[in-house]
Amino acid sequence: MTGKRDDVEFLKSNAVLPPELPFSDGVRVGGLVILSGQIGVVPGSLKLVEGGIVTEARQTFENIRLTLEAHGLSLRDVVRVQIMLADMADWPRFNEVYREFFAEPWPARSAFGANGLALGAQVEVEAFAAKR
Repeated sequence: MTGKRDDVEFLKSNAVLPPELPFSDGVRVGGLVILSGQIGVVPGSLKLVEGGIVTEARQTFENIRLTLEAHGLSLRDVVRVQIMLADMADWPRFNEVYREFFAEPWPARSAFGANGLALGAQVEVEAFAAKR
């Protein structure tokens, strides 16, 4: 399901996020898709996966993959990611998981520490994609 306003398309799929949440999967502006932030929840729920930063990071990227696929894109289409970590000490472990999902040419990227993420998550990732 999508909504449109002028040249912005609001994307909604229910592939990961419960339908009652007050935000879209993301928006499409021209050829660019900007996803809402994703955390490591079990798809269709607001329950974080258990197991720490590595497990949460993997689920976060799986959720991004599912959301992209629901809108005709893939992880190969990701051109930028913005990473928020509850603890910057987790940066090296996060990077190990990141390499499981992305390869050269690497998306542009930023990472920063956050003082509290939704549902007590340890990581949140925003992705920007453009069809290649």
